[in-house]
Order: sequence, then structure tokens, then C-alpha cells
Amino acid sequence: MPNPEPAAGSPRIRQLRILSLADFAVLTVAAVAALYFQLSLPGRLPTEGDYRGVAESLAKESKNGDVLLLYPWWAERARLYVPRSLPVVGYLGSDTNPLRDFPRIWVLAQPNLPRSDIKAFERRFIPGRTALGSPRSFGNLQLSLYRNGLYRPAVFSAAAEHPSARVYIEEPDHRQLDCPFDGKVHRCPGPEQLRVDQEWHEVLYEPRHCLWMHPPGGPRRLVAEFPSAKLGERLTLAAGIVGEYASRRQPELTVTHVVVEELTSGRRLLEIAIPPGREGMQQAETPSQLQLPSSMALKIWVQSDNPALRETCLELFSDRSATP
Repeated sequence: MPNPEPAAGSPRIRQLRILSLADFAVLTVAAVAALYFQLSLPGRLPTEGDYRGVAESLAKESKNGDVLLLYPWWAERARLYVPRSLPVVGYLGSDTNPLRDFPRIWVLAQPNLPRSDIKAFERRFIPGRTALGSPRSFGNLQLSLYRNGLYRPAVFSAAAEHPSARVYIEEPDHRQLDCPFDGKVHRCPGPEQLRVDQEWHEVLYEPRHCLWMHPPGGPRRLVAEFPSAKLGERLTLAAGIVGEYASRRQPELTVTHVVVEELTSGRRLLEIAIPPGREGMQQAETPSQLQLPSSMALKIWVQSDNPALRETCLELFSDRSATP
């Protein structure tokens, strides 16, 4: 026999009515919150005049070597207004970038945006930095200037100086297949990705202007030699797999080796191994107690048994402490 319908005043009917009222209340609160957000948002966004005011100030006061950091990182519209000579940094995690190449940092913040937490940003950003003056407001934009105590000027960059390098593929029997420079790129025999060039690539959301060196596969190595690299107080190697390829963990993928050697002696100075699935830039640097000469002949090479999905972005540079 079919189950009888519950009586109008039964506990089950009362429970269903209460649940229906609760659902209605939740939907009403969500709708009101969404409506409030939409109505209040225009008053929290910068106007055209706000951006132009910031642009005029930066055009007058920024110097060569300055950088502009965006908070929040996704507030990209500012890029349309700032002077082209001023680099702009904004990506997921850029709050903690040391920005070692820049002695001064401008911060353009939008503190009135929903869920904006300028205090939390400052806790991540300010260590090692000193404010130069008070923040200035341009409507819903806030502009601040800091001296970057983490600044370390580079004296050598393999990516920047790659045109002067000698590039080749080294075979297991030590034969060398030259990768001639065509005025822009060192192109090697074989697939198009076998080249050495300074290129923009994304490594774990961060854009890096790095040296592209794709391993040729098997025991072969792609090599770049720098016969007279100027050295500062330390030598640093950073390397990572670009884009979405870094997260791949297929069993057929192999470790990518990135090695820096002293060219004349073959002594290994720095080494990084990037296993499949390892994301982000990995870094190695010479010990602080190691006294480096003023210059050295360097050799950097990459190798991976299976070159598939091993698109490698690397940086080799030497820097020094900033002079007061």
C-alpha cells in the first residue's frame, strides 16, 4: 500500500517548513550581499583621473632603475598609464619578490577594493625596505615609494650576455655540434626548441626573463660557454621548468640536470636537479665564505635523458652588495 501523506500539523511538515524558511533566508542574505557588492563596487574602483594623476607623478619623480609593484597583483589596468620606461611587476606571489635588481620600489595599491588587506601586504613586503615619504592618495589609488634594502646590482648575467657565448651540443664522445648565433638566437642542429636565447617565460605564475636552454635528450648536453664572466661576491644559478609542464609526473619523464663548471678546470661550481613534478625556480649559490676572483671562464650545460616536457628556463648571474 502507498505511504500515507503526513498530516498538516505533523512534526515532519513543521520540519520541512523550517528548512524551506531557512533556505529562503540564506538565499535572501546572499542576494542582498551580492546587490550591495555590485552597488558599492563602482565607488571602490579608480577613475581615469586617478590613473592619470599617478602617471603624472611617476613621470616626474621616477628614476632609471625604479620599478612599480602592483597590489593587488591582478590590478593590471595601471599598466596602460604608467611610463613605458618604468617596469611593472604584478603576479601571484609578487608581494614576496626581493626585486634585487631595483634600488627603489614604487607600490601602487588599491586598498579600498573588496577583501583588500593592505596591512597583510605590508607585513610581507616591508622587511628589508624603508619608506621614502608618506603614501599619497589619488582617489582609490595609493602610491608609495620605498628604498629597497634587498637591492644587489648584478655584474654578470648569462641571459643578458648570451650573444657573446659559445654554444654547442656536446655528444657523449665529446664531439661538439656548433649552434651558430644568427644575430639574435643561437640555433642548434635539430628541432626548433634546440636554441639558446633570452626569452620571457612563466615559471609557477612568475614571468622570468631567462635563458632558454632545452636539453637535447639522452646523454647529450646543450652547452653555453662564457670565456670571461665578471664576478661579484657570489655566483647564483636558478632554473625551473616553464608553464604547466613543471607539474607533469609521467613515469617516462626524467630529471633535468643544470650544471655550472669552471671552463678551464672542469670543476663543478653549482648544480641543480629538477625532477618531474618539481614546480618553481630552484636555486643554488656559491658559499658566502668562498672568495671569487674578479672574472672566470664559465660553462653551463643542461641534460635530461628524455627531453619531452623539459622546457628549461635558467638564470646564471653574479651580484654584489649595493654601495651606500
